[in-house]
Amino acid sequence: MASMWVGHQGTIRDYPGFSASVDAEAIRKAIRGIGTDEKMLISILTERSNAQRQLIVKEYQAAYGKELKDDLKGDLSGHFEHLMVALVTPPAVFDAKQLKKSMKGTGTNEDALIEILTTRTSRQMKEISQAYYTVYKKSLGDDISSETSGDFRKALLTLADGRRDESLKVDEHLAKKDAQVLYNAGENRWGTDEDKFTEILCLRSFPQLKLTFDEYRAISQKDIADSIKGELSGHFEDLLLAIVHCVRNTPAFLAERLHRALKGAGTDEFTLNRIMVSRSEIDLLDIRTEFKKHYGYSLYSAIKSDTSGDYEITLLKICGGDD
Repeated sequence: MASMWVGHQGTIRDYPGFSASVDAEAIRKAIRGIGTDEKMLISILTERSNAQRQLIVKEYQAAYGKELKDDLKGDLSGHFEHLMVALVTPPAVFDAKQLKKSMKGTGTNEDALIEILTTRTSRQMKEISQAYYTVYKKSLGDDISSETSGDFRKALLTLADGRRDESLKVDEHLAKKDAQVLYNAGENRWGTDEDKFTEILCLRSFPQLKLTFDEYRAISQKDIADSIKGELSGHFEDLLLAIVHCVRNTPAFLAERLHRALKGAGTDEFTLNRIMVSRSEIDLLDIRTEFKKHYGYSLYSAIKSDTSGDYEITLLKICGGDD
């Protein structure tokens, strides 16, 4: 099952010669000693794949009768604690918790909702929805419904359903048809038919949408992103633009999110932790490449100048190198 969370462009891979019991014991010692041995914790948890970390969690529970995440919470603090706990959380559960946090309390963090729901595959979304229900005894759809509204809500619910086509085959005839539908729903009419945008952008595969956007330009002489900006507004517009960006280049979309999280006054650790952990075994190498390409300096150096202490050390290990 773990395979869908693993890509070919991750910075973290399976550790050769892995032993869950050896690691669990070393972690227990690192936590139990006088003063915590953070270096030991960091080196183990950032050099094992998530699948291996889950085996350590099981082993730790079996050997010491305690949840590793609880011991980490009891022993560490701040952003460093959040990051270490994220590393020992199964990916689908981690995303479920991030979604819950995005919708908790006053105000919704729409950016986080958009980022998670546009960058996960249909299969990942199904796992996340299951995890969400298991952890919160509420459906993800119900929470999205009560926290959002209008076309934005409709589109989020469509994405949360995990019904996007995942096939790599493209249908040229369908691309032409969809492009025409989009043109008729927006540029070519008085008022916009938002449902058509949601239907096509939230359900077609990324390769199919790529072709559709090319056909759209041919019909309308405009880029789909410009049409969306001209026709739509608010969070719904943000969501559709995020989909367009991801269709064209998901790592570039995530590099931009990281750049925003790291620049200016104060760091957005919520976003930083989420992207670094959730993409560490999927496409973090590609994200690093895009970051350097777009901003002229490396992700590594951005993290270095913006964070400190054990938190910085851990992020840099996950980052995996300077570009």
